[in-house]
Amino acid sequence: MRQRRFIGVMLAAPFLAAGAAVTLVTSSLGAAVTVAAIFAAFGLCWFAALLVAATGHMAFAARAAVAIGGLALAGAIAAAGGLASPVALLAVALPFEAWWITGSRRAAFAGALAALAAILVQPFADAFIPFHAGVVAWHWLLPAAWALTLLPRAASFSDPASARAAQPAGDRLEEIIEAVVLRVGRQGEVLDASAKARSILKLAPELLFGTGLFDRVHLSDRVAYLSALADLRDGAPRRRVDLRVRLPRDGAGTADNFQPFRLELMRGESDQDIFTLVLRENDDVAALREELATAKETASASEVSKGRFLAVVSHELRTPLNAIIGFSDMLLHEMFGAFSDPRQKEYVGLVRDSGQHLLSVVTSILDVSRIEAGAYATELEPFRFVEAVDMCRSMMRPLAEAKCIGIAAQIAPDTGEVNADRRAIQQILINLVSNAVKFTPDGGDVVIGAKRVGSRLHFWVSDTGIGIAEEDFANLGKPFTQIQNDYTRRFEGTGLGLSLVKGLVELHEGTMSIESAPGEGTTVTISLPVNGPKRRAGAPSDGVLAMPAAKPKGDVNGERNGALRKTA
Repeated sequence: MRQRRFIGVMLAAPFLAAGAAVTLVTSSLGAAVTVAAIFAAFGLCWFAALLVAATGHMAFAARAAVAIGGLALAGAIAAAGGLASPVALLAVALPFEAWWITGSRRAAFAGALAALAAILVQPFADAFIPFHAGVVAWHWLLPAAWALTLLPRAASFSDPASARAAQPAGDRLEEIIEAVVLRVGRQGEVLDASAKARSILKLAPELLFGTGLFDRVHLSDRVAYLSALADLRDGAPRRRVDLRVRLPRDGAGTADNFQPFRLELMRGESDQDIFTLVLRENDDVAALREELATAKETASASEVSKGRFLAVVSHELRTPLNAIIGFSDMLLHEMFGAFSDPRQKEYVGLVRDSGQHLLSVVTSILDVSRIEAGAYATELEPFRFVEAVDMCRSMMRPLAEAKCIGIAAQIAPDTGEVNADRRAIQQILINLVSNAVKFTPDGGDVVIGAKRVGSRLHFWVSDTGIGIAEEDFANLGKPFTQIQNDYTRRFEGTGLGLSLVKGLVELHEGTMSIESAPGEGTTVTISLPVNGPKRRAGAPSDGVLAMPAAKPKGDVNGERNGALRKTA
């Protein structure tokens, strides 16, 4: 449509220029100059029309037409007697024709600038056109003749739909498919874009011209886009690329709004220098995103329901368990009389021990649920780390002595204080030492060590126990999951200890690593910031972080069953 209008204007303009030359130039400069002006008008205008018809490019021809039109307007006004002549009204023609051809405000602005320049040079026109006609009434014929050219074009103003319907089917490709149709040069510059850009991309088509489309393609997708263009230049008939395009931001969001699109690139048979691009929404990716969002919502609701269920059940169990443990203690101390049979006291002791075990399980479930729900509030305070180690050793000593296991401490003198939740740190140590004692054979050793490295505190619990096999690392730290082998089946447990440790470490913005090999023991190392986590104490947590897959240490040396290291 733009090219047809441009060619039409270029074919008609020389006749108006010829009339102006006869009426304005002949009286001042003679017939020879008049004939030369007429031939120049016809030659330049028809050459521009022929150039666009032959190449399909109108960028250069349009700029040249605006520049030559400005010069012709300046000469016509000067020859007619200056700005006092009615010929000066033709200054309106330049911006109007530019807008009529392209439908672009930018082109209309360029035409207005050319007309303004023609008006501004009038004070200096005498130096170039020393003889000019005076202002006469019949000069009104020139603007009137141009005004008459508006009558055949009035139909397209009153009924734009009928004007579009009159276009050939090839020009209405964007109306047939729900996509943005673009014409692109060999170097990727956009020459034309269909009106569907307004509805699909929420952009005016002019914003895609030149490098407008390339600038909106996601950085990581530009290589694929340029590779497809290179393939078309090398002779490939068609290419297809999935990419993301930056659209105007929705609402008050600050993040870039990239949406998935599918781009089909095609090379025409007649014009090898112009490529056709069809840009449509990628429905497959959009559907996958909707399914992913729905799955995330379902999983989130399931996690919340699970956490609430565990919290409610755990709270309901704590009250009767405290009563069971309390009354069992009273009976064991024979506060209301001695037992008639020693077995009665033994059974009451079993009831108390079972109640205490169940209470510890319930407490662990509550702590894990709070951490996963982001409701575990930490109370930071500075304290000497060695005090937490001494407390842990005191609590674990009876259990260790029953198995003839020694619990040693290797605390560096510069360990000093740490700003953390004292109860959480003690819980971490107790759980780690308890696991170490549980899975270490009689007569083994457990060591608690600590040292300060820069602004972080590193402490570890190592043992000489059974170790962990490579295939079991994937299940470490999962709630309610225990590693099963011939040795561990002899011990009770819920698998919550290490999961709770992971959550407490993450709340302090720390890291945890495990090194182990079957039969060689296990070392669990914790690293915490000495000055405490950066976020405010008690702030919601993102939940328990999952450990990445285990990597065998011995892989470097070709030892498949070497020591293992896992970091969370």
